[in-house]
Amino acid sequence: MSYILVLYYSRHGATAEMARQIARGVESGGMEARLRTLPAVSTVCEATEDSIPAAGAPYAEHEDLRHCAGLALGSPTRFGNMAAPVKYFLDGTSSLWLAGTLAGKPASVFTSTSSPHGGQESTLLSMMLPLLHHGMLLLGLPYSETDLLHTRSGGTPYGPSHLAGPENTLPVTDEERRLCHALGKRLAETAAMLTPRAT
Repeated sequence: MSYILVLYYSRHGATAEMARQIARGVESGGMEARLRTLPAVSTVCEATEDSIPAAGAPYAEHEDLRHCAGLALGSPTRFGNMAAPVKYFLDGTSSLWLAGTLAGKPASVFTSTSSPHGGQESTLLSMMLPLLHHGMLLLGLPYSETDLLHTRSGGTPYGPSHLAGPENTLPVTDEERRLCHALGKRLAETAAMLTPRAT
């Protein structure tokens, strides 16, 4: 369990960019970051996506969760909630829940929204609920990260957020990037403290 799983779904690329920044923070905190994404889900019937995405991080498997030392979970906002692919993936983790596999591991959440009042905080809270059921230890961002006090875009104490704009074209700002980095580093350092040492 020497890696932090940075697991996300991204439609327009902003959540993926946040995931990459969090991964950099994880690595600056002394741990390996494992980037994994999720495929879209069908609204009509269960469909099969190619096992390897056309670009970006590989698709996540439940084994990635089983063996991680910590988790950063990211999703764009969908009406103040996590996107369906994230919920679908989490809904399939019952065997991990029954075994208590994730209990005691640190976790964090992050999101991207089109508008400043588009549900950043409620989306982050919605992602926390299944992680609490798994017994994970939730980490947010303390206000000692002063970008929380000055950002005019995304950023919350519940986790990093990004304001993508109505056309989803706004880039991740310097403040948002630093908050992602800070969260990744905090997650790695916490996981390192919680990981039992070999004797």
